[in-house]
Amino acid sequence: MRHCINCCIQLLPNNEHKQQVGCGGGPLHSHLECPACKGENKIVLRVDGKQMNLLAVLEVRAEGSESWGRFLRFKKGKRCSLVFGLMIMTLVMASYILSGAHQELLISSPFHYGAFPSNPSLMDGENPSDTKEHHHQPSVNNISYVKDYPGIKLIINSITARIEFTTRQLPDIEDLKKQELHMFSVIPNKFLPNSKSPCWYEEFTGRNTTDPYLTNSYVLYSKRFRSTFDALRKAFWGHLSHASGKHFRLRCLPRFYIIGQPKCGTTDLYDRLRLHPEVKFSAIKEPHWWTRKRFGIVRLRDGLRDRYPVEDYLDLFDLAAHQIHQGLQASSAEEQSRMTRIIIGEASASTMWDNNAWTFFYDNSTDGEPPFLTQDFIHAFQPDAKLIVMLRDPVERLYSDYLYFASSNKSADDFHEKVTEALQLFENCMLDYSLRACVYNNTLNNAMPVRLQVGLYAVYLLDWLTVFNKEQFLVLRLEDHASNVKYTMHRVFQFLNLGPLGEKQETLMTKSPASNARRPEDRNLGPMWPVTQKILQDFYGPFNARLAQVLADEAFAWKKT
Repeated sequence: MRHCINCCIQLLPNNEHKQQVGCGGGPLHSHLECPACKGENKIVLRVDGKQMNLLAVLEVRAEGSESWGRFLRFKKGKRCSLVFGLMIMTLVMASYILSGAHQELLISSPFHYGAFPSNPSLMDGENPSDTKEHHHQPSVNNISYVKDYPGIKLIINSITARIEFTTRQLPDIEDLKKQELHMFSVIPNKFLPNSKSPCWYEEFTGRNTTDPYLTNSYVLYSKRFRSTFDALRKAFWGHLSHASGKHFRLRCLPRFYIIGQPKCGTTDLYDRLRLHPEVKFSAIKEPHWWTRKRFGIVRLRDGLRDRYPVEDYLDLFDLAAHQIHQGLQASSAEEQSRMTRIIIGEASASTMWDNNAWTFFYDNSTDGEPPFLTQDFIHAFQPDAKLIVMLRDPVERLYSDYLYFASSNKSADDFHEKVTEALQLFENCMLDYSLRACVYNNTLNNAMPVRLQVGLYAVYLLDWLTVFNKEQFLVLRLEDHASNVKYTMHRVFQFLNLGPLGEKQETLMTKSPASNARRPEDRNLGPMWPVTQKILQDFYGPFNARLAQVLADEAFAWKKT
């Protein structure tokens, strides 16, 4: 006959250990109850004040006489309970050691050393508002990540071994036309010779009661642009040219583009440069037309909308076109010269790198590389365009990008984990595809939790250099701009052939505070972990070295920033 011993062990904190044993001996049909369990077959553990119920059924076989059997069952049951309890305690300790560094204990710890805060900059009893004082404190997570470094280094080595900077195959102009028939039908091959910006006159067929911006997609999809277009409407009818009973409007494209990169100071450069009287930017700072809107992308994760036609993009330059038109129609040579010196700019920081839409609209090439890039189309219309690039240490750029775009749970720990995940995803791609295919891989870019690919400046610049000459680029470093704004702006003026500024104008331009600086709440989070910084330096190192080689300037290696 088989018997069951029902045992209830209760471990209490603060060394108040009690053991209550109620044994229902006899046959299995016995209904004797343990006073602590109230009839339930369980082991109750209280660890750190938290209760855990575990089912324990200890079975023994009866031997000998009834009294001797009861004695054996009691002694053996007690021994089994003791062994079982020790096993539970061992599991508790093991789970604490193995997973405690990640603050996710499998079972609450029986030791009262105090829990680690989820934010490495928060100490016990500290308010989040006080984090600025402690963001350099060592963290258990940082120590754990240091131990992970050798494994991550293997991933980086695997990526580095597969880096190959190859020259892309340029598409034929006829292939470009097939992809963008409407664009090529709107933008002419030649522009007005007496304007610094690429402009031309186009017939306006609407009536004087027609709203010229009624169907503009920038107005339809964004309320914040409506006031801008209200100003354009008021000025529109006064800047038409009339000939042979027809109305003509002046259309213009930018003479220069600030093409990248995001979180590298492009907004600050834009804000200072637009103070120059000869510079006129688009009505919207970052239209993102070449990279996103012409494909119908507002946010890629939201899917595709109607494509923004090229006319909607050209509308953004109407204010500048009005001034240029005024100069072209001026009677005095002085007024004409002043207005025609106007140079139009555009500052979408996505232009240099974002080609995520190609998989939706262009036939995939056999090797996974995009057959057309943004620069192919810009060059087709504006082979003489001037291009300004502002870069910074890609390690710092990525952390700034993370702090700016992450919505919640931002921390050095979270950033480190996202970097590690992104590196693993990038390596997986590199195992099967070329460097260029992975850099422009839309699926990969959307999967990576941080925009690791944006810092691969050498890849993008080399691809731009396949269609534009090196002399058409001005490549700046944010570090230099921050330390000497006046020198940077003078380089830009010289590159764009702008006239000199008066003393007051130059003071206003160079002494203004930096635009789009890091938010106070993000600064309070402190820097990334040193081990994360080291990982990213290892990853970006080969790309920085190639960039420095292309630009013949070791400063772009960012060995000392």
